[in-house]
Amino acid sequence: MARIKGGMNARKKHNRVLKLAKGYRGARSKQYRIAKQSVMRALASSYVGRKQRKRQFRQLWIARINAAARINGLSYSRFMYGLKQAGVEMNRKVLSDMAINDAEGFAKLAELAKEKLA
Repeated sequence: MARIKGGMNARKKHNRVLKLAKGYRGARSKQYRIAKQSVMRALASSYVGRKQRKRQFRQLWIARINAAARINGLSYSRFMYGLKQAGVEMNRKVLSDMAINDAEGFAKLAELAKEKLA
């Protein structure tokens, strides 16, 4: 039986990595070994970044809700606790959008939270 060498598979593997490294600067996009390291790090960072994006958006929503709640005379934590007592189940994304685009509606929610706190 004839021996099969691995050149074709190696070339395919190298090309796959180099294709992912396209656009990288210098040897990172030309040399396989360096490109492989860069691609591995980039893929790991992109995975972590997808998790961080969720944290950062939640942080942004909370900051917006806090600012709007303080305009209406409540702190963020008191506002959220008042809404919970009132049985209002709105997530932070929607509340943040209301704080920006519907100030009157947000003020009504703040009044509702104040009533439940008193």
